[in-house]
Amino acid sequence: MAGSIPPHIKSIAIPLMDNETAEFGLAEDITDGILDEFNEAGILRITDENVAHSILRGTVKKVNEGPYTYSKQESVSEYRYKIDVKVAWYDVSQDKNLLEGTYSGFGAYGLSGDIGSDGIDNDNDGKTDDEDDDEFGEPRAFATKVAVRKIAEDILNDIMTTW
Repeated sequence: MAGSIPPHIKSIAIPLMDNETAEFGLAEDITDGILDEFNEAGILRITDENVAHSILRGTVKKVNEGPYTYSKQESVSEYRYKIDVKVAWYDVSQDKNLLEGTYSGFGAYGLSGDIGSDGIDNDNDGKTDDEDDDEFGEPRAFATKVAVRKIAEDILNDIMTTW
């Protein structure tokens, strides 16, 4: 898959994203999520900005949180936590952006306090509760993790298919 990346780009720097939201720690979470995704894929060596062939910069632009599904009694049964991030992938040697775009990801959560028994497919993988071995933790934090993972996957996929 790395064949679609320009051949002169062998490394990438991923500095801490800027954060234009009031969500404390969100830029760190997203940056770490992207770093994890790149480390796992192993397509580019991650390095410091001063020696990198390319740089991925980003800004957390917006966070939306609101009702997602309602019960028969018309009360909110599920909330959706959505993150919007703007990124640019920059080619250092050719002094140009290779990719620019806005990426969004979301996670869902209920108010039960236990996502392992809330009846919600919190990570949108088609499984709920006992069927899903990775649904555990604080509901909103898990929704954030799901949104971050989706954004990181989409960015990596777009970088791999840029050329």
